[in-house]
Amino acid sequence: MALLITFTYVPVANMVWYSFHKWDGLDVTMDPVGWDNYVRVLTDERYWRVFLISLYYFVASFAQIAIALYFAVLLSFNTRFRNLFKGILFFPYLLNGVAVGFVFLYLFQPGGTLDSVLELVGLGEHTRLWLGDPDVANISLAGTSVWRFTGLSFVLFLGAIQSIPGEIYEAADLDGANRWHQFRYIIAPGIRRIISLSFILAISGSLAVFEIPFIMTGGANGTRTFVVQAYETAFQFRQIGLASAMAVVLLLIVLLVTWIQRRLIPDDEVSLS
Repeated sequence: MALLITFTYVPVANMVWYSFHKWDGLDVTMDPVGWDNYVRVLTDERYWRVFLISLYYFVASFAQIAIALYFAVLLSFNTRFRNLFKGILFFPYLLNGVAVGFVFLYLFQPGGTLDSVLELVGLGEHTRLWLGDPDVANISLAGTSVWRFTGLSFVLFLGAIQSIPGEIYEAADLDGANRWHQFRYIIAPGIRRIISLSFILAISGSLAVFEIPFIMTGGANGTRTFVVQAYETAFQFRQIGLASAMAVVLLLIVLLVTWIQRRLIPDDEVSLS
């Protein structure tokens, strides 16, 4: 509780307090401005328009969940080299986000790994400025995010699937159920809570993307997310109060979206008996 209060609740309380003031982070005194920071965040197009960039990561998160669920189901049964594939899928999540960003910078740079592979297979005409073209830059960054975070969803799904009693699968085999029937009537209902959790993490994560675009493009070429915008507002333009208001707005949006999702998908008890 001491750690939670010190490193979570106290900073959040300070952030809310800062959001009602005009402060550059250096002066001893802060000037109260009331709700002006929130009005600016919600009315100035520069601050709310960057939320649209989150749609790229939101769509990519569904691909991430689908890929993770597919491999979790596949590797939950007896498969050759199952443990090897588990390690391969989970390994990207263990890497530091900064390291991932630099690795994919080499992948997407002009004449880099991706362009070389396309040239090798005869698709050289499809090479693009993967991070320099605003039409494809966000797609490239969202794809990087999928590669990095699929391992987390995969482990969550795999652990949930393996917690289902094996007797249920044996009974399904005796009844002639194939793999699709087992997924539809056993696995999907059995891991419904984890699927719901994954969607919550996907939505909140897509709204709070920071590392990948900050490291790889610095927010250039139309890739600036809301969190990158808040970071620049706080530490480049020295508007701590305004940046705090942006952070509070983001927190409220995540809480609202989570509440709506919990209302639409109640966390009912799951029974397979």
